[in-house]
Amino acid sequence: MDTTVLGRTGLRVSVACLGTGGHSMLGQAYGNTFEESANVVRAAIDEGVNFIDTAAAYGTEEIVGAAIKGRRDGLVISTKNHMVRKGTSFTGHDFITGAEYAKLLDSTLTRLGTDRIDILHVHGIVAHQYDYCVAEIVPVLENLRAQGKIGYTAISERFYQEPGHDLLERVVHDDYFDVMMVGLNFMNHTALRHVVPAAKAKGVGVQGIYAVRGKLATREAAQELISESVALGEIDPGDLDPEPLGFLTADGVAGSIVEACYRYNRYAPGIDTTLTGTGRVGHLRENLAALSKPPLPRHVLDKIERIFGRVETVTGE
Repeated sequence: MDTTVLGRTGLRVSVACLGTGGHSMLGQAYGNTFEESANVVRAAIDEGVNFIDTAAAYGTEEIVGAAIKGRRDGLVISTKNHMVRKGTSFTGHDFITGAEYAKLLDSTLTRLGTDRIDILHVHGIVAHQYDYCVAEIVPVLENLRAQGKIGYTAISERFYQEPGHDLLERVVHDDYFDVMMVGLNFMNHTALRHVVPAAKAKGVGVQGIYAVRGKLATREAAQELISESVALGEIDPGDLDPEPLGFLTADGVAGSIVEACYRYNRYAPGIDTTLTGTGRVGHLRENLAALSKPPLPRHVLDKIERIFGRVETVTGE
């Protein structure tokens, strides 16, 4: 597994980051036992993945903690906590206090079985919540860093609700966070224009998310997304072939749509590491194999830009 440096953190991380949320939550969403899910994490580490991302809201921190027991050294652990009260709208204004946010970390450390988190994200906020985050949560993050409980500060967006990156457009103009999670895939790559270059100019590490999300997992569902974008006027039907995505799996390109998705994100300019999540060890290895392949051919990338360069509302969710 190739590695890279995660921006100004200086952390050397695998180009594949194991995500433990999404639709699968390490298979917890569809019936995995605790141990089966922990074995997915162990398998990822065995395959060379040293970067693991979780969150209190996923319910997988304890699973990750069990899987990394005795193997913590050399791993980079990223986790996240919401700043809204449990049971309220993720995009609302019922915020917890800074002191309450700090207390959440103690429970996270216990579940993960560690005394320090490498990267702590403010989890999935939207643009209108940013002022509260800066005023109340950022000082807490800095205090936690000073105490040695976290290494680096981070923030993740709610891509499916802000496909144009409204939050991150604000974040990149400030300098409060060392790492950010950015939604990106071959259908919606607005981040490569609006967010990532500014982030990289400041040395911010970028975790790419949404490479393969629900509707990008199969050709049929992806073509439904294309139809939606055509109806919205974001794709010119004249740019489409009779089989719109056939060029991604043509001879010498990729073996599947999923492989093409991962290879697009893996080599997108400015993306340091790409999240991949699953509840099955075999599927994990397939995803890691895709992320280890070379970039998509230049003519394919040019065609992606021509067809999807105006898409700003589809996320794949």
